[in-house]
Amino acid sequence: MRPSGRQVSEIRPISIEPGVMRHAEGSCLIKMGDTHVLCSASIEPRVPPFLKNSGLGWVTAEYGMLPRATHTRGRREATSSNGQSGRTQEIQRLIGRSLRAAVDRSALGERQITLDCDVIQADGGTRCASITGAWVALRLAVNKLMKAGDIRSDPLLDHVAAVSCGIYAGQPVLDLDYAEDSEAGTDANFVMTGALGLVEVQGSAEGAPFSRAQLNTLMDLAESGITQLVAAQKAAIA
Repeated sequence: MRPSGRQVSEIRPISIEPGVMRHAEGSCLIKMGDTHVLCSASIEPRVPPFLKNSGLGWVTAEYGMLPRATHTRGRREATSSNGQSGRTQEIQRLIGRSLRAAVDRSALGERQITLDCDVIQADGGTRCASITGAWVALRLAVNKLMKAGDIRSDPLLDHVAAVSCGIYAGQPVLDLDYAEDSEAGTDANFVMTGALGLVEVQGSAEGAPFSRAQLNTLMDLAESGITQLVAAQKAAIA
């Protein structure tokens, strides 16, 4: 029995509220159970120096967690003498490259879109919720560019979403919350497109190694979860 009482293939309740920030070109508040992330997209008429005069655009991301997003207050990384933690840097790089996997950067043109993902409340799966919500913010920002006639063709090739899976109490389960994540024997994150193409897989055994058969089961669960998340994305931007 899962702590939440969910079935092994059941994701947490999901909601995506678009347009929650007045000034951002695209934004949404995504809730996956008790994990809540505010995602915004900002368009800038520039690209990093290594892309100047290339005709290619760039999509990047920043990620952060509010001090009381967790059970105890975490220090703001901006006030830390050590700067961003390795975990924060790893997650924001993951978000950026996940979204770039479904972007035609030549169609985007020489502009940069930055996705900011701020965790308001954390209960497991914050990186997955950030990727799923960031895509919605990106989609809304691109819609504005197209409506204004700033780009000629749609640079977004497909949806991108992410979900966690793991082996909890010896059983493969979908969409781990914190209670499961902290006790899981295996923890994995799957980033996929709407067509269920794999963008990135992160998986590790916290205890005993997991088998190829268990990995296949986790991938099957992930595909089911991604299908549901993409449906929620479509509903949010409809």
